[in-house]
Amino acid sequence: MNPLKTLSAAVLTLSLFTLSAHAALEAGAKAPDFSLQGALGGKPLTFSLQQALQSGPVVLYFFPAAFTKGCTLEAHAFAEASDDFKKLGATVVGVTAGNVDQVDEFSKLECRDKFAVAADPGAKVASEYQTLMQMNGKTVSDRTSFVIAPDGKILMSYTDRNPDEHIQKSMDAVKKYANSHS
Repeated sequence: MNPLKTLSAAVLTLSLFTLSAHAALEAGAKAPDFSLQGALGGKPLTFSLQQALQSGPVVLYFFPAAFTKGCTLEAHAFAEASDDFKKLGATVVGVTAGNVDQVDEFSKLECRDKFAVAADPGAKVASEYQTLMQMNGKTVSDRTSFVIAPDGKILMSYTDRNPDEHIQKSMDAVKKYANSHS
């Protein structure tokens, strides 16, 4: 057995593990600015993070693909909570790198006309936020929620493929921000 080959294999394995275990941007980091095409209520729009932050905090949530089970459940839950987020001055936006051609329909049906959904072709923005995963051989956005303060600082970062906790964790972070800035 060649010790150099064994060492090379171990380093390669460790590198691959490190890449797959790489976490999303964390609280305290500066949120990368972006502008993406999307829809609200089925109507095309351009979503600009910088512009949205002028109105208050932004709940930015990445999801793998429109019209999949978990993503549909998450969209319904964010739609139900969207009025509460608005009362606290927060804007909700969903971003997906999966089936980007369906965001118009998804914004109307599953997001119930309550918040914008933006398409991230090639997962470029998801990459900047360090929230990528593989799905059916394609690189898409992992299920990650961020709450971003108006100054662009990330207040909360949460990644979990199960959509159940995303809304509550986002709401808690927005409430904490609102309470400290009222």
